[in-house]
Amino acid sequence: MSSKCVIEDEITEKIGVLTRRETEARIIIPFFNALCSEFGRDSVVSILKSTILEISKNQGDQLAKRYGTGVEAFFETLKFWMKDGALEIDILDKNEEKLDFNVTRCKYAEMYHSLGITELGKVLSCNRDAALIEGFNASASLKRKKTIMNGDKCCTFRYTFPKK
Repeated sequence: MSSKCVIEDEITEKIGVLTRRETEARIIIPFFNALCSEFGRDSVVSILKSTILEISKNQGDQLAKRYGTGVEAFFETLKFWMKDGALEIDILDKNEEKLDFNVTRCKYAEMYHSLGITELGKVLSCNRDAALIEGFNASASLKRKKTIMNGDKCCTFRYTFPKK
């Protein structure tokens, strides 16, 4: 089953990713709970996780087709996730082969926490990042040791874009 989804669609550009994620979460929560009651939480989380990873990889691919596959292009795409102050970031290093930054405020984590679904928020949001970069540039990678969603003070995004 393919779950093609394009990040640059008009809705995401108009409302931003944060509003989109909240809307999706509010629809998913009751559906997710019903599925868990019927099929068990572990099975449902596993299916949700693999579906989200596929969607994210496809989104990365679509972004690359529109913006390119380098650091500058990827940096440009962050505007979708930062819209309306959804993320506050500190850039630590940016060059042709890497992009390192910390997220110091994450309204995604705040939103999932306020909805009482922090654990599900990890699957719906944090889980996406490595798959997205894989779809964006198969040579690139992400290392992240800390996330606000896990209770850390910041999220540590360390992207590498090896030269071919």
